[in-house]
Amino acid sequence: MPLPKPPAARAAILPSTAYETQAAPKSARHSPQAGAASADDSHSDLALRKDGAGALAAPAKAKPAVAPAPAPVARRPAPEPKPRKPRSTGPAKLFVLDTNVLMHDPMSLYRFEEHDIYLPMITLEELDGHKKGMSEVSRNVRQVSRELDALATDSKFDPTEGILLAKTGHREAGGKLFFQTTLREVKLPSGLPQGKADNQILGVVQSLREEHPGREVVLVSKDINMRVKARALGLAAEDYFNDKTLEDGDLLYTGVLPLPADFWERHGKTMESWSQGGHTFYRISGPMVPALMVNQFVFLETPGEAPLYARVTEITGKTAVLKTLRDYSHGKNAIWGVTARNREQNFALNLLMDPECDFITLTGTAGTGKTLMTLAAGLSQVMEDRRYTEIIVTRVTVPVGEDIGFLPGNEEEKMGPWMGALDDNLEVLAKSDNSAGEWGRAATNDLVRSKIKIKSLNFMRGRTFLNKFVLIDEAQNLTPKQMKTLITRAGPGTKIVCLGNLAQIDTPYLTEGSSGLTYVVDRFKGWPHSGHVTLARGERSRLADYASDVL
Repeated sequence: MPLPKPPAARAAILPSTAYETQAAPKSARHSPQAGAASADDSHSDLALRKDGAGALAAPAKAKPAVAPAPAPVARRPAPEPKPRKPRSTGPAKLFVLDTNVLMHDPMSLYRFEEHDIYLPMITLEELDGHKKGMSEVSRNVRQVSRELDALATDSKFDPTEGILLAKTGHREAGGKLFFQTTLREVKLPSGLPQGKADNQILGVVQSLREEHPGREVVLVSKDINMRVKARALGLAAEDYFNDKTLEDGDLLYTGVLPLPADFWERHGKTMESWSQGGHTFYRISGPMVPALMVNQFVFLETPGEAPLYARVTEITGKTAVLKTLRDYSHGKNAIWGVTARNREQNFALNLLMDPECDFITLTGTAGTGKTLMTLAAGLSQVMEDRRYTEIIVTRVTVPVGEDIGFLPGNEEEKMGPWMGALDDNLEVLAKSDNSAGEWGRAATNDLVRSKIKIKSLNFMRGRTFLNKFVLIDEAQNLTPKQMKTLITRAGPGTKIVCLGNLAQIDTPYLTEGSSGLTYVVDRFKGWPHSGHVTLARGERSRLADYASDVL
């Protein structure tokens, strides 16, 4: 196929006819008539003759070598971005943000889609009062201030027109930002103190509702009492929901899926099976494959038949590979003297002992054995397998009751009172070895403690852990930002295990849906190098199990 003629002048554009010639249908180009015509044209253009001396010469009527000036080609207009379809119909809502919303999520300005945002001046004053310090709230306030500064860089903007929230590149925000620039008449009940910041914000909401009767004005606050007062005054008020990973904690990924009773009948005909390395593998295909995830555990317990406990190791198209598990409930497979007492504990130990799993999350009520199994797996891989160099234990220091004040000593000594669970579990693990005697157990205990380092969350920024077994206890009290800070500390050969009970959250403004533990469980599900198990059955004592159920 001949190529189109090159342009005669530099930086010239090829004519559109050249592209049309290339895109011509094949039937026209290869027909006999078209071939004859093209042959005649080529002979008339490129015919050579011999003169009397036998030299080759060009024909007398040769075409000029200079091609005609190409016709200008109209450039195709750039595709415009597809406008997002708004979720709600009618005029955009006007959301008045309380200060605690900005303190909780610095990016909340861009989380309200096509709706507008209004900031009272008292909100900016409260932000200014909390900008100093090294706490998480102070960092969030400083980030909010930087975002507001980037939005309000143009000194010529009209306060009545507002500022486009998509100005700084956040295209998901289609609304505008308005600041309070005038003193509004506040008509609140006389019993409310006028100087309090919350009451001033309520007055602004009421004034805006009177000013915009055809528009919905909503107060957004994380403060429950603030919302109650607003509703008592007849004002619309909502909680800030965009920080929640899940609306309902019961929808959280459990990591365990029971197989249907007719699993063998429905999948047995097309199933492939083989044995390798002491494990049996099953390749299945069928309607159940789309519901599976990598590293998800499946089980089938049928009376009178051998149970099936397996883990999904591979999903390719419409097929999935199941791998049977190692039975850690048997004494011969005990980990540092610890054996699994139920099905979920066996699943958890299979994850903890897998060197290919870099990130593991275990959730469950009190007494399900999360810390004990993790410590046993860590000690086994540090002391016996030499897979990791040491165990690093950390947790967030949120007191359950009143704070007892400053603690003496260095970093590890200050963290000592917070690590009572670690000491209790180490005592259980030390008693599991009865053959060494009293002196042997004491020496082993000293050696074990030398391999365990207790670190504070306050000094994690900028660190990198190489070949470490990192245990994050009470992870339900971490925010998603703190969780990201900790997980990104992992270097080559490091395993991170997060333990927590979502029913025992002590951090203010954190719920089951917005906890950092819920966040990472939902984001890491299905990744080939991570796993999650929800432990459902307590094994601490019958008293603890009964208390967890009835209290």
